[in-house]
Amino acid sequence: MFGYVGRLPAALFSLQAGRSNFITNNGEINMMPQPVKPSIREVLLQEIHAQSPKGSMDSSLQQTSVLDEAARKLGGYDHQAILTQWGELFRTGLLAWGFNLSNPNPPWFHLTERGRKALENLTRDPSNPDGYMRHLDSVAKIGAVARSYLIEGLDCYVAGLFKAAAVMTGVAAESEILDLRNATVTKLNSLGKPVPKQMEDWRIKTVTDALRDFLDQRKAQLGPDLKEPFEAFWAAFTLQIRAVRNDAGHPTSIDPVTPDTVHASLLIFPELARLADNLTAWVTQKLT
Repeated sequence: MFGYVGRLPAALFSLQAGRSNFITNNGEINMMPQPVKPSIREVLLQEIHAQSPKGSMDSSLQQTSVLDEAARKLGGYDHQAILTQWGELFRTGLLAWGFNLSNPNPPWFHLTERGRKALENLTRDPSNPDGYMRHLDSVAKIGAVARSYLIEGLDCYVAGLFKAAAVMTGVAAESEILDLRNATVTKLNSLGKPVPKQMEDWRIKTVTDALRDFLDQRKAQLGPDLKEPFEAFWAAFTLQIRAVRNDAGHPTSIDPVTPDTVHASLLIFPELARLADNLTAWVTQKLT
């Protein structure tokens, strides 16, 4: 599976969600921005977080109060669509029925350990794909190919398909590394300088190692704001995500990856993307 992204054709993605067309007097079609509907899953998680007991005297979580308030905030959403996402939170292990053994049934429910972890950083946890992507977009600009795989990886993660999520996240990371490689090769060619042979290899590990060696030789030129995160995080980021992806794609056991390892890969991906983004900018603007 190494190098798979490198052989993908360039892709164009047209994002038209939340827009509608109108025709001007000269016949041209323009796009009119429309209000974007909030994510049902995100609103449900926000409401669960808001109503979660903070102390022993607080009320326990109940289905009706959460659904009623979420429906009010969501406005025009179909009630069955809300119920579908509500059921998904139970199916994928964020919620479970009951408050205690004296009240084990609906309408009472509670957060599982995984659910509590998701709410710790709700605005950017992978369990909340919309919040996660907003956070990612606030720290880095990723390529269209990486974005498409990462979004599918998030869909897999929230559906409980952790092996698939590991592979999709790994491919997204590889795409970011290959974008940095491509920018470096383009810059070296424009300067009339030789390109290291390993940097144009089809194997992603060889490319990653070549980039590390190339940038390692130029650490003094990076400046402290880029040198320190490169030294501290580049190897850790790339190795962790690639290792989890390989465990899922080349399994040696029944359960090669766990929800926690996939969760970790998704949590560090924005920092890898930020670092790759900053390195690409340095290569493009300052490499001599």
